[in-house]
Amino acid sequence: MTEALSREELLELYRQMVLIRRFEEKSAELYTQGKIGGFLHLYIGEEAIAVGACKAKRADDHLFTAYRDHGWAIARGLDPKRVMAELLGKVTGVSGGKGGSMHLASAEHNYWGGHAIVGGHLPLATGVGLAIRYKGEDSAVVCAFGEGSTNIGYFHESINLAAVWDLPVVFLVENNRYGMGTAVDRASAVSDIFQKGCAYDIANAQIDGQKVLEVYEAVQEALDHARREGPFLLEAITYRYVGHSMGDPERYRQKAEIEEWRARDPIRLFAAELKEREVADEATLEEIHRAVEDELVEIVRFAEESPEPDDAALCEHVYVNPIPHR
Repeated sequence: MTEALSREELLELYRQMVLIRRFEEKSAELYTQGKIGGFLHLYIGEEAIAVGACKAKRADDHLFTAYRDHGWAIARGLDPKRVMAELLGKVTGVSGGKGGSMHLASAEHNYWGGHAIVGGHLPLATGVGLAIRYKGEDSAVVCAFGEGSTNIGYFHESINLAAVWDLPVVFLVENNRYGMGTAVDRASAVSDIFQKGCAYDIANAQIDGQKVLEVYEAVQEALDHARREGPFLLEAITYRYVGHSMGDPERYRQKAEIEEWRARDPIRLFAAELKEREVADEATLEEIHRAVEDELVEIVRFAEESPEPDDAALCEHVYVNPIPHR
């Protein structure tokens, strides 16, 4: 299927991966300067999954993600300027500056958010899948989450009902090998997460999450299956080069392990593939990097120059008006 992608499409996938990497590195810098508050979970090392998956999705498909969501938002098509503005708590942010890093969303893009509660979005994804079947639509849902989420009730309940009702949901596990600071084989009796799909008799597979085109093909096939037959559990093996969050001292793994995975950096792997296919030479790729740097300057400028929400914004977008004191 990747043979059908044009040169322009392949280069755009590369550009998106580079943009997400630089966006995350700049976010870390702004966090250390105190310009981003709260928690910050970076996607560095996992870019191929979001970019490949979003390329496979149709505009009418739905997307749910966990809190490591900046890369997903950019890959889905949200304006990176507004994503950065959200991180800085500005009124021009995608959630009005009220959600911050873990709560990005856009109804326009059928992107129903980064969710801070581990696994809390899985039942929501199943619910949207049920709505699609109920209304007789042809769209599908991609629900991305970490491997740590597969050890909790939300995972089992959601996949069970999706299987019972043949719902069009692709449950996409981003297995970055650690749930916070705990290695997957210390937390899960089954460390090959895709095998957990067997318990619910649903289609399942494991792929290399460092290869963007492999992710693209696998998610496209999983979505086709989900539309026709029901849920699919897809595990993408990947690795985060930085800590669980910016406050993570990373005492649970060795530097040698990180360097071993850096040798399989998704951007480096894709660059080599593009050159091998004669899609791009080194000069072409360097030009993409320069263009991304220019774009990043504008992204940060927009976010920093955007206004803060005013005090009245505290009373907007709440479920119930406060009861007046008597």
